[in-house]
Amino acid sequence: MKAFRGFDREEKVTVPAQFFTELLPFIEDRAELMVTLYALYLADTFGEEHPFFRAEDLAQDRTFYQGLADPQRTSEEALQEGLERAVARGTLLHVRSRQGPDTQVEDWYCLNTPANRERLDALARGELVGTWALPPEHPTAWEPVRPNIFTLYEQNIGLLQPLIADELRQAEQEYPAEWIEEAFRIAAERNVRHWKYIRAILERWAREGRGHEKTGGRDSQDPKRYISGPYAHLIKH
Repeated sequence: MKAFRGFDREEKVTVPAQFFTELLPFIEDRAELMVTLYALYLADTFGEEHPFFRAEDLAQDRTFYQGLADPQRTSEEALQEGLERAVARGTLLHVRSRQGPDTQVEDWYCLNTPANRERLDALARGELVGTWALPPEHPTAWEPVRPNIFTLYEQNIGLLQPLIADELRQAEQEYPAEWIEEAFRIAAERNVRHWKYIRAILERWAREGRGHEKTGGRDSQDPKRYISGPYAHLIKH
């Protein structure tokens, strides 16, 4: 281990308080933690005018990039998995861009903030928000990317079993992607990592409407709210 000689400059990076209360206690993967912290560093360094970054931007910091590697993963694999986990958790937003129908797709990321959500919604409508800078030679088409249900399952619950895969495919056909992502997030916030619990949330929303039920709301703070039906006896909490 290389010894750290101590902080020698007064430069500071602003880190949101929610990182310490809602992210740090629950991030178990080292690459996800490193990517999350570096994304916060980029956001603070470049500000609101430059909200987007690519995987290549992180890889350009060779010390950071080489530090991502571990016995199971190369630096490239760890970087990609760290980004995927941060998107699945909701820390980062992921959008794909294309200059034209025959051009290569590029993957861009930004912090999941109200301003960036507004930006991506506007880009999807073909509009611009404020005076912030687009990436060079900005593309004509933007497509927000949501993590699929299998990624959400593996990163919030665990190893995907064949018997569960069919249920997940059916749920992906029955419910909007936004609902699925939000249901997984509610379960993770309440530390109830069971597919039956998540399915119960989706079924309740289908019956009663999703309405005001969002992560962080008062209703989502009670894990028993979603297990009063036929699955209650199957779920430990």
